[in-house]
Amino acid sequence: MKGRKIFILSGIAIIIIIIIIVIVTGNNDNESIAVRTAMVNREKIIETVTATGVIEPETQVKISADVAAKIIRLGVEEGDWVEKGQFLVQLDQERFVQAVESFKANHRATEANANLVKENMLRAEKDFKRIKELFEQKLESQASMDQTYAAYQVEKARYQSACEQVEQALATLRQAEDDLSKTTILAPMAGTVSQLNKEEGEIALGSQFQEDVIMVISNMAGMEAQVDVDENDIVSVQMGDSALIEVDALPGRVFKGTVTEIASSAKITASGTADQKTEFEVKIFIDKPGDNLRPGMTASADIITDIENNVIVVPIQCVTLRTPKQLNNSQNTEQSEDSTAAKKFSPDKDGFVQVVFVIDHKSVEARSVKTGIQSETHIEIKAGLSENEEIVTGNYRAISQLLQNNSQIEILSEGEENAPL
Repeated sequence: MKGRKIFILSGIAIIIIIIIIVIVTGNNDNESIAVRTAMVNREKIIETVTATGVIEPETQVKISADVAAKIIRLGVEEGDWVEKGQFLVQLDQERFVQAVESFKANHRATEANANLVKENMLRAEKDFKRIKELFEQKLESQASMDQTYAAYQVEKARYQSACEQVEQALATLRQAEDDLSKTTILAPMAGTVSQLNKEEGEIALGSQFQEDVIMVISNMAGMEAQVDVDENDIVSVQMGDSALIEVDALPGRVFKGTVTEIASSAKITASGTADQKTEFEVKIFIDKPGDNLRPGMTASADIITDIENNVIVVPIQCVTLRTPKQLNNSQNTEQSEDSTAAKKFSPDKDGFVQVVFVIDHKSVEARSVKTGIQSETHIEIKAGLSENEEIVTGNYRAISQLLQNNSQIEILSEGEENAPL
């Protein structure tokens, strides 16, 4: 029995040793991290702000009726070219013609009444003057003179009131004549009828209380992209910035443009919800729009906000964040508590350091860098890297999670697809 126990214990010991060897071997296999690398070089980098919106004419006029009436004739169709002053719409005039005739008659009546009151005033004035002369000759009493004076003042006041009634009637007549003239709508500018919203027989509600657009006339020779820029990007956009514009309806074509207007107030959508967006409208004048752009087409614009020539750039994914503690307590480096390396990395206000991993033989050095502008794929390095240094460019998991200062690495060749982690 004793020998059997010794045999069993020996077997257990052997198994434990095997497990330890496997663990150690596995750890050794994981000590090096497979990465891809590239050389640092200088390039031109362009920073852009991307925004989406629609194509609209630079100049367009919404045609609405100033009075409410039925449309009895349309002089144009959608797509027609019109000249300034050309006939567009005829509204029903019957009610307005009747109103003009009625107010003309009222004006004549007030004028006639004013003339009658004027005659009465002149007669009262003569009576007062005659009584006054007699009073001065002591042939009339004071009471008689006071009575005729009061009568004269009353007629004078009546005449003034009658004159004011004439002016009021004339103003009302002119308003009615103006309303009648507004039943005929002419083109305020030369352009193309880009939108026609009404047909003959429909009612034009008038634009006094709400917008009721009959048609839109646009100057199609001058087109612009009206795009919405996120509030985080609007501070980078300046008047005069150039832009490249693509239109969904015209694939493969790129239009050049210039920022001509930046909204000073924001457009807020889905306010108070998780989907709330705060954006600012930016207008981009399109150079050489051609004949194919139409109002309402969906467009996207890359507004060029900054350009740097011959600067050190790296792919965006090469720059990652680490805390000073992560960088100074690497498992691959023995550091004392008062090591000078602990002073090497200066964190930002959030406690992180921007680093790029630079190749140092079979390991990497976490190099603190200062970044500048960035494009969609690359970022400018203002300090921390030199031209022709070799840096880690992939894979993403290695850069963002696995690599630490002085980590051991294995550089993959160009043909190797999968990196062992």
